[in-house]
Amino acid sequence: MRKEQHHKGWNEIKTNDSWAIFKIMSEFVSGYERLSRIGPCVSIFGSARTKPDHKYYKLAEEIAAKIVESGYGVITGGGPGIMEAGNKGAHLAGGTSVGLNIELPFEQHDNPYIDSDKNLDFDYFFVRKVMFVKYSQGFVVMPGGFGTLDELFEAITLIQTNKIAKFPIILVDSSFWGGLMDWVRNTLLEANNNVSPGDLDLIKLVDTADEVIDVLNTFYNKYNLSPNF
Repeated sequence: MRKEQHHKGWNEIKTNDSWAIFKIMSEFVSGYERLSRIGPCVSIFGSARTKPDHKYYKLAEEIAAKIVESGYGVITGGGPGIMEAGNKGAHLAGGTSVGLNIELPFEQHDNPYIDSDKNLDFDYFFVRKVMFVKYSQGFVVMPGGFGTLDELFEAITLIQTNKIAKFPIILVDSSFWGGLMDWVRNTLLEANNNVSPGDLDLIKLVDTADEVIDVLNTFYNKYNLSPNF
């Protein structure tokens, strides 16, 4: 017989939350232990819905290959779409290919181009986000949806508030991102003074794989490679 459903009381919620701490701790420990060995990597973000025949998929694959050829590994969210393209480009170029997967009710599943020893699964978005930021030497942000915007603005916020070290944030495709950056500059900065001019200095808008590599190399000719916090 089906068990009778009931609303959880405060005491039951508090107990469940307390036990969840151990699961959260285990994800942090596992993530730190495994990712501390991957070396310098660049994270690639973008839509999970992008198909393999789409120009953005092909561009992400090209960017990932050039990143590997420049001496970095590639980290993605481990799923389909742009994430798969990033892992595929890194894998086929013979470089480090990391996937930080998370279980979702739709869209997300492991792609086949992740190194077998660098495929991590997370239950908690916030733990996964820490891993992206801590072990990435740069964010390459392809066209995407709410999840991509979430990663983008969180990275900007953490750099703006000096919670992490600076690293380059590269938006790929000016036709996709140009309107957003115009709004940030015209509305947030100039009209309302809600951000500072320096907050935008590390955001670079590019259109090609070679430009991505130029931004990374220019930045790290000035700064050292190291974990971000």
